[in-house]
Parts: sequence; structure tokens; C-alpha cells
Amino acid sequence: MNIREAMRTRRLYFDGGMGTELIKRGLKAGECSESANFRHPDWVVDIHKAYIAAGANIIKTNTFGVNSLKYENYGEYIERAVLLAMDAVGNRENVYVALDIGPTGRMLSPLGDLDFEDAVEIFAKNIRAAKDLPVDLILIETMNDSYETKAALLAAKENSDLPVFVTNVYDNTARTITGSTPEVMAAILEALGADAIGANCSFGPRDMVTVAKRLAEATHLPIVINPNAGLPERQGGETVFAEDPRSFATVMAEMADLGVNILGGCCGTTPAHINATVAFTRHIPIKDRGVMKRAKIASSHRCYTFDDAPLAIGERINPTGKPKLKEALLSSNNSYILSEAIKQEECPICAIDVNCGLPGVNEIEKMKELVSEIQTVISSPIQIDSGNPEAIEAALRVANGVPLINSVNGSEKSLSTILPLVKKYGGVCVALTMDESGIPVDAEGRVAIALRILRRAAEYGIEPDRLLFDPLCLSISTDRSAYKTTLSAVRFLSRMGLHTTLGVSNVSFGMPNRERINAAFFRMALALGLSAAIINPYSVEMMDGILDCVLARAHGSMAQLYRDGEGKLLAAIAEAEDISQSGVEKLGSSVKKPTQGKSLKYAIVKGLAKEAGAIAADMAVSLSPMDIINGEIIPALDTVGDGYDKKEIYLPALLMSAEAATQAFDALRPFIPKGEAKGGKILLATVKGDIHDIGKNIVRVVLESRGFEVRDLGRDVSPSAILAELGEDKYDLVGLSALMTTTLPAMEETVKAVREKFPEVKIMVGGAVLNEEYARSIGADFYGADAPSAARIAAAVIAGKYD
Repeated sequence: MNIREAMRTRRLYFDGGMGTELIKRGLKAGECSESANFRHPDWVVDIHKAYIAAGANIIKTNTFGVNSLKYENYGEYIERAVLLAMDAVGNRENVYVALDIGPTGRMLSPLGDLDFEDAVEIFAKNIRAAKDLPVDLILIETMNDSYETKAALLAAKENSDLPVFVTNVYDNTARTITGSTPEVMAAILEALGADAIGANCSFGPRDMVTVAKRLAEATHLPIVINPNAGLPERQGGETVFAEDPRSFATVMAEMADLGVNILGGCCGTTPAHINATVAFTRHIPIKDRGVMKRAKIASSHRCYTFDDAPLAIGERINPTGKPKLKEALLSSNNSYILSEAIKQEECPICAIDVNCGLPGVNEIEKMKELVSEIQTVISSPIQIDSGNPEAIEAALRVANGVPLINSVNGSEKSLSTILPLVKKYGGVCVALTMDESGIPVDAEGRVAIALRILRRAAEYGIEPDRLLFDPLCLSISTDRSAYKTTLSAVRFLSRMGLHTTLGVSNVSFGMPNRERINAAFFRMALALGLSAAIINPYSVEMMDGILDCVLARAHGSMAQLYRDGEGKLLAAIAEAEDISQSGVEKLGSSVKKPTQGKSLKYAIVKGLAKEAGAIAADMAVSLSPMDIINGEIIPALDTVGDGYDKKEIYLPALLMSAEAATQAFDALRPFIPKGEAKGGKILLATVKGDIHDIGKNIVRVVLESRGFEVRDLGRDVSPSAILAELGEDKYDLVGLSALMTTTLPAMEETVKAVREKFPEVKIMVGGAVLNEEYARSIGADFYGADAPSAARIAAAVIAGKYD
């Protein structure tokens, strides 16, 4: 039975931790887990066999840390690992081998230095290396970033027909390090065609129950949960995991009751943990969660459906009729365009339309560039708006989320070029009710084209829910009855259960009092069931129309609400304003005009790097640079850090703000008198055996944004290399990072070496596998939970105000 069939009919069990089992057998500090494939193959086979004997029927290859960034002969490591797994499986039936693929350990651009397509190719190399090997599925695991997750899944789908399971790492607020929720990741992974999704690593199983519950409610796909056996602790000079097999399995039974049908373990879990999990869950029936497939659009932070409230799509990044935007596109003034995106998001919109079709602009490259940059400064999904299929695909590849695709129409050329892109990359596609013959003059003709698009989409396996039909607004300046035809088509399509959208402002083109015409037409369309609309987000009348629609759909009619009295009306408005997952945020009185003017603090908080540098340079002409730093830059970073601590903003925004602050510092540096700046000097490194330096790199960026001088030794750094650097120069603080459990011994060895030779230097450690207690137990002075806390620790050390 292949694994796709198996996971629909019975519960499956992954194995547990490989690295921690290798450490028990003698893996040395700083020695990579995958090195055991050649140095200790008998250990690897024995561990696989122990898990199979415990009841695991999916065995992960010992390739988590293998990629072309780390090994030139990565293919040999992969082949060796697969053969060792097959040796352990032997002739057993219904035991499956999963090609284990971990993260690259680097942040993707524009936030980091790894290009998206380079990341896709790194993952693709691993998958191609295993193409002719006896592998049953691909497991993409321990993914912290939705963008890197997409790169890995695209690589898998483009280079293999094997089933693909994907698991992400969530923190104790049920978000990834870059701020994605389980609902967002479910939307992204469903759209890209994953076969099963879930969570791994993180904390112990108890802390993962909330994630499992939310995934169970968000997706129709099978769910995988592979927790750690708790976080590591130091007992008797050894690293141990506190979650014993029985307590672990008790919580895993709760997961099974929630509808999780693929269970296993990660760091610290042993064959005993898996054996107990099998025993506690074997007889729990596979639960039909009853989750329907629903079309969703998403960014890396927000997810919306079309079921409840109409979605407002901001129209301001479209050069038609916008001379300033045209000038910005032609002069490559992306700062202006990013500012326009940010201003729209300050209004209650759910997505932002991006159109850069203009003579003199390379639309393919510009669309890719704008989508990449815009999605780092806003939290809303993006609508990719182009008549060029190549520009659409370029944007779809780099879109971090599930975008709207604008658009396909009823012509065969459009259907045959756009629908395959919708199928491959996911997303919701706007379907224009026109074809080779133009726009039908009557509603019936437009509905007929919609049905033709519907049938052709079905041939590609695209569900009706993933189509957003646009019956097309024509201007009443040339045909006074044009709006009636459009509204009639909206009514027909809505009654058929299909989703609809409109570019509302087209109805008033060439007319006076355009806002009043648009608002009146919009309200009529909403009353007939309109699902979404491209509108001017700065129009209070338009946004009030959405609020009225939400109220009417929830309570029957506005008139009835008024009859029920002021109390019920106000309560209903408050309820409508609180609808976030359905797509209405910050409604009613919170509608506001875009921010006028920009201070340096605003530019830094919003992550506008070029503007921050320019503003700082202008300010330095008349103000003291230290006054600018203390009065604008540091308060801005404090605001961002506070928002990050409160989970009001997430890592991409933090990094963009740090980059903006760095640009401002760079602009001020020539004006700062020598010796006036009082930054400290900090040494950073990821410890021996660990190539994952995302966390360390984030800390570096944030420290530099605050004016500290940072020397970064990179990743996989030996204790001797760190000692040599400390002997060459004077540092106030050493920061050490580790992601993998197998590198904890190297972390402890490094801390010990620094402490012995340079006792005056303070040591800070951080990483996903550590906590405050563990940091102290290995002799570190500080535990940096994240980049803002690391910056606070550094400031305290430099000022001599630490505990």
C-alpha cells in the first residue's frame, strides 16, 4: 500500500530523534549527525531498527543537515542515508522511508542574503539526488519561515512525484519565527499542493496542542505532529529531556482525539516515546474532521476567505490615472511605491493590488521586484495584476503567501496560459467575463463566459471556490444603463454560489462626483452578494459601505438594526469591527486618510530604508547627530522592539526597521565627532557543527541598527577560532548560537573554553534548543531569547548595568 492510500485509512507513526540517539552512542561535540552515515553506519541502522521495533512505520533518513551549502558531495550523503534506512527496513511491508530535508539555515532575501531561486535550487539538488533511490515520501521539516517553506515545497513538486509532508516550527504563541499562524501556513501549503502538513520540534507536546487544534480546524489535509520531548535540561552534567514516554504519549493521545493522524517525535524522543505513543493511540479511531475545502488568500501573516465579509482590495498601486506612480515606476523609485502600500494598509483593506504595466518598464522584472519588496513592509495579501502571463508567473514564484491573480478571461489563449499557473502556484484567480469577442452587452452573455471558465478550470483540478468572477464595470458616461447589466450579472453569479469582484471606480470614469457614484454603485453590488472589490481605500464612503454590508448580512437589514434601538446597533457595529479572519479589520470610525509627511521615526518604524537614510542626512545639516540618534532612531527601535515583544509585529517588520535604522546611522556617521559615539564591540558565531545562522544573523542586524560594532565569524565555528579572535581584539560580549540539539555539546564546550581563557568577557547564548535555565547551567552569563532581548542585554553589558 502506498503512503497516500495508507494515511487515508490508518494512523501512521514517524520515528523520533536521530541526533540525540547518536549522542547517546558517542557522537562527539561538534560532530554533525549526518557524519555518522559514514563514520558510524551501524549506529544509524540500529537506531532506525529500534524505532521500527517500537512501532514507527515512517523512518526519516539521516539527512536533516545535508545540503549543497554544507557539502560538495551532498549526493553521496543522501544516497548513503537512504541505503542505511532501507537496510533497517529490510523486507518489512508498510514501513516507509522519508527523505528528510531541513532548512538551509539562512534567511531569504530581501530580508537575508539567500535569493529565493537559489534556495529553490538548493532544495531541488537534494530531491534530484534521491530521485532514483528507494524513497517513499519527502519530509520538509523544522521550517521557521513561510518563504523558505515555499521554496522547499516548490522544489519538491517541480522535481518529484512523491508525496510531500511539511512541518513547521511554532513558538508558544502559535506563530513561526517570521510570524505565520497555523491558519496561514495551512492556506499556503494547501495552495502549493502539500500532501500532509503539521508541526515539529518547538517545545514539548503539551505546548503543541493548541497548534494541532488550530490546524485540525483550518485544513482538510492529514496532519503531522512530531514534538520534542520537552526542552533540554542539564542534570548531573548531562543534557536530558524531561518529558518521559508516558507523559509524552498521554498528550499525543489528545492530539489523536483532535484528528491528528500522523504522530511521531523530534529532539529528545526515543524509541520508548514512540512505543508509548503507539500503545496510547493505536485504538483511537481516525477522525473525520469535516473540514471543507475553502479558497483562501494569505500573506505570511494574514489569511482571509470569501465566505463572510466582502474583501476590500486597495487600488492605488496601478499607474492608470496616477502620474506620480508612473513617474516612480519609470525612475525606479520603489520607496514611493512602498510608501503607497503602507498607507493603504493603514486603511481597512484586505489585499493590495500591484500593477506595473507601463511602456518603458520591464514588467516581468519590476513585478517580481515590487512583490518581493512590498510583502516585507505590509502584512496584507497581494493581488498580482497583469495582462502578461510571464509577469504573473514571475510574481507568483516570489509571492510569500497565497495571492490573488488578476486575471484570466474566457479566451482560449488566456485559459491555456493562466490556469496552469493557478494550478501550480495556488491562489485565487480573478476571472473576467470577456473573451476573444470582447465584453458581452448583456448579463446572460457574461454569465455564459463565467460558466465556460468554470468548466475549463475544472479540467485543471481548480475548484470553483478559487475563482473570483468579475462581471466588469463599464462607465456610465458612455452607457447610462451599463451598471444595470453588471449588477444583474453579479446577482446571477452570486445566486449560483460563485464569488464575485469588481473594479468599482470604472463605473464613474469620465463623470463628475465620482466618489458619490462609486459609493452608490458599490452599495448596490454589495447588496446583491458581491464578494470583493478593488476600491479606493482612502474613501470613507466606500469603507462605510462594507461596514453596512457586514451588519446587514449578519442581522438581516440595517433598518431592522435601527428599529431594535441604539444599544443593539452599537453592539452590532462593535461585532462587525471585530471580524478579522473574514476580512474586515479596523472598520467604521477607524477609516482614515493616509499619513501625511514622514518623520525619521516613521520611516524606521515602517521599514523604509532609503527614506530613513535620506531624512537622517537632511536632519544632520541642522541638528546634532547624537540628538537625532537619541531623539528619533533609538525611540523608533524601542517602538518596534516593544511591538515585537507584544507580538503586534513580527520578524520581517523588525528586520526592515533595523535596516532602516542602519541606513540612518550610516547617513549620520560622517557627522559624528570622533569618540562621541559610545557603541560596544560584540563577537557573534554559530557553534561548531551547526550551519543554521538565521537567529544569529537577525541578532547581528538588530545590534548594528543600534550602533554596536559587530564582528560575525559566521557558522560552524570551532572554539579555537573564537579564542583566536578574542586574542586578536578586545570584545565586550560574545554571542553564541545553536539550532540543533546535536550541537549543544559544542555550545557547552565553547562557553567553557571562553570562560577559562577570557574570564572577563561576558557570554550570551541563544537558539531554538536553549532556554534561560539551560544557558545558566552551561556557564553562560545571559540567554538571548530573541533579537530585541539580545540588544537589551548588549546595551546593559556596555553600560555596566547587568545582573
